[in-house]
Amino acid sequence: MRETLIALGHDVFSAAEHTPTASDAELLGQALAQDRILVTEDKDFGDLVFAQRLAHPCIIRFTEMAVADKVAAMQELIDHHADAMQAGNIIVVSRNRVRIRRQTR
Repeated sequence: MRETLIALGHDVFSAAEHTPTASDAELLGQALAQDRILVTEDKDFGDLVFAQRLAHPCIIRFTEMAVADKVAAMQELIDHHADAMQAGNIIVVSRNRVRIRRQTR
C-alpha cells in the first residue's frame, strides 16, 4: 500500500523501514509530533491509547483485507471522510464498514 499511496502523491513515512525497533508508544508519539496519520493492522495501538489515555494522531486500522482492497478503502477515506482524519480520531476499516470514533473532549 505504501508505494501506491506515494504514487498518488501522498507523503508516506514507513515505520517498518525507518524505525523498526520503535515501540508502539514511540510510534504514536512520532506520528503525533509530525502531524501524521498512523495506518496499521495492529489492534494494539487502540488498546494502548484507551488504556493509557494517550494523546494520539488519527489512527486508521484495517482489518483482514487484501492490499488492493486497503488501497481502494484508503482512497475512499480520503475522498469521503477526510474531515474525520484528524488527530484524536480512530477509524476502523473492514470490508463492509467504516467506523469512526471521534475524539471526545
